[in-house]
Amino acid sequence: MSTQRITAVIVTYESAAEIGECLDALSHYGVDAVVVDNASTDGTLQAVRESRARLIANPENRGFAAAVNQGCSVCDTPLVLLLNPDTVLASDPCLLAAEFDNPAVGAASGPLLNADGSVQAGFTVRRFPTALTLAFEVLGLNRILPSNPINRRWRCMDLDLSRPCNVEQPAGAYLMIRHAVWRALGGFDEAFYPLWFEDVDFCFRLCTKQYYVRFIPTAVAKHTGAHSIRKIPVEFRLFYWYGSLLRYAAKHCRPYARRLLCLAVVSGALARLVPELVNHPGTKLLKMYGRIVRLAGQYFIGSQQSVERVS
Repeated sequence: MSTQRITAVIVTYESAAEIGECLDALSHYGVDAVVVDNASTDGTLQAVRESRARLIANPENRGFAAAVNQGCSVCDTPLVLLLNPDTVLASDPCLLAAEFDNPAVGAASGPLLNADGSVQAGFTVRRFPTALTLAFEVLGLNRILPSNPINRRWRCMDLDLSRPCNVEQPAGAYLMIRHAVWRALGGFDEAFYPLWFEDVDFCFRLCTKQYYVRFIPTAVAKHTGAHSIRKIPVEFRLFYWYGSLLRYAAKHCRPYARRLLCLAVVSGALARLVPELVNHPGTKLLKMYGRIVRLAGQYFIGSQQSVERVS
C-alpha cells in the first residue's frame, strides 16, 4: 500500500531539538508532512524549512487542537497521521493504513516505545475515563495506589498489547485518522486549550459514531514525551490540565457525576497546594490554585462551558 495515501500532521512548540529526527523518519518512509508551529522561538522554524515538510507558522500559540485542525484542513490525502515532534516512526505507516480498507475503521495506532524499546504501557492506549476515573486521578489515588482496579482499567493494564485489537483511545502523539471522519466530526474541539483531552474527546466522538479504532502491535514508534509541556510554567500547566479535564467531564459525564468530580478537583487541588508551594514557592502558584477552585465551582453550577485561557 502506497504512503501517498498518508500525510503526517505535526504540531510544534519550541521543538528544535526533536523535529529533525521525526521528519527524517517520515522522509525515510516516503510520507509527506505538514508542520504547524505555534510561535516557537528556538529554531524550530529553521529546522522545518531545511526539510521537505510544508510549514504553517502561527504568529501566536493557538493550542494543539486548533493547530491540528489547521494541518488537517490543508491535507488532500484520505489518511492523516498525527505525530508529536518527539515521536519517531520505527515501522512502515502502511501497517496502519492497511486497516482502513475496512470502511468501519476511523482511526488506528500502535505501540509507543521508550528509549530502551519497552512499550509505554498505560499511555500508549487507554479506555475512556469516567468521572470516577478522573476523580481517582485528581485525588492522587492513582499515584498512591497505581494498581487499583479503576486505574488499571483506564490505563488498559489488562490489555494484551501483543495482539491486534479494537481499542478506545490511543495517544494523540501517534494516531492515524481517516480524513473523511475528521471532517465529519468537525475536527478537534479547539476549546481544549492549549492542550490535554482533545484527543480523548475526539476518539470518544468517533466511537459514538460507530467507527472502530484499531491497535496494531507491529506498527511501532519511538516516543520521548512531554518535551513541550516542560516549557510551560508550572502554574499555567496545572490550570490547563484541570480546565481540560473539567471540560471533558462537562461534555461526556452526567451532571451529578460532573459535580462530584468538581468536588474531587477542589479537594485534590487543596491537597496538592502545600507540597507544590514547597517545590515552587511564590504567589503565582497560589493564585493559580485559586483559579482552579473557582473554575471547578463554575463547572459545578454548570455555567462554565469553555476553558478560560490564561495569558
